[in-house]
Amino acid sequence: MNGIIIFTALIFLLWLGRSILIPLLIATFLWYLMNAISDYYRKVLPYRDSSDTEHKLLHKSFNLLAHIATLFTILGIIYLFITQIRPMFSELFAMLPALQTKMVDFGTYLSNSIGIKINTSSLPNITDIASNIGASVATIATSMGMVFVYMIFMFIEQSTFNSKFSALFTSKRQSKKSRYILDSIDYNMKRYLFVKTTISGITGILSFIWLQLIGVEFAGVWAFIVFVTSYIPTIGAIVACSLPILYTLVTAPSLQQPLLTAIGLIALQVIFGNILEPKFTGKTLNLSTLAILINLVFWGTLWGVAGMFFSVPMLVGIFVICAQFDSTRPIAVLLSADGNIPDKKEEE
Repeated sequence: MNGIIIFTALIFLLWLGRSILIPLLIATFLWYLMNAISDYYRKVLPYRDSSDTEHKLLHKSFNLLAHIATLFTILGIIYLFITQIRPMFSELFAMLPALQTKMVDFGTYLSNSIGIKINTSSLPNITDIASNIGASVATIATSMGMVFVYMIFMFIEQSTFNSKFSALFTSKRQSKKSRYILDSIDYNMKRYLFVKTTISGITGILSFIWLQLIGVEFAGVWAFIVFVTSYIPTIGAIVACSLPILYTLVTAPSLQQPLLTAIGLIALQVIFGNILEPKFTGKTLNLSTLAILINLVFWGTLWGVAGMFFSVPMLVGIFVICAQFDSTRPIAVLLSADGNIPDKKEEE
């Protein structure tokens, strides 16, 4: 009974504090992503660690260079979005009233020619839907100031994280155990984010090329949506495919373009999302599909789109933690796809 009360109270606190916790989560994700990019740049730079003073200076120089390269990478992505993708979104939003009319005409055509009775007045108003999405994005945008403040302080204090962590534990055994868990989460999260981002990026680029080849308007917008929604399991793939297919159904003069759109996008999602991604992630995402869906619904209900976006990374962390304790290993087994869970760090 006490467990149920504590769980209910925790859910309530997560919901009540969402305006603070979501920006903190976004800031943590961006901070983590920028550090991961910096780590990659350090690996490709011609530097080998050494204890002498001259090489320490070189170490600091390469660290600074890695951080600068990371900053330029992030700024380049932002610049690309502002100059290339955002104008396409503005143009698409300006066309929404005309698209609504075409959708009603398409529904009337189906009713008259195929005999499918469609009440055109009950069709979704895409202008209202887009306005609601825009309002949600605007809400997130207003919290970006808080996100950047969190990120700045994380970067300022990250050099003290290890010493603070060591001071948390008086027992050497507990410190080693906790360090092992954090290192496991760090490794699995970096691997997941690297594989997911790489595959999502390739899928988005190939989607753009395919849509351009068959002449679909706003190919850049649809490719961007493919990339972003790839981070949302199952539902993301459905959204990524259905939006351009519906758009071509309403706007194309024949069924050829919608069919080609559906074939190309669905094939890319199956090849990259269902075949290649599980192969590269391996045990990192050896998670039950049912567990992923339940987790997606839970965080989506609690925190909306932000919760859906971060649902898998949070589940990966829970999975790794549960696998390290005898009392919670059964939970890790239930969360896994086949019962194969990470090895437990033996206490010394």
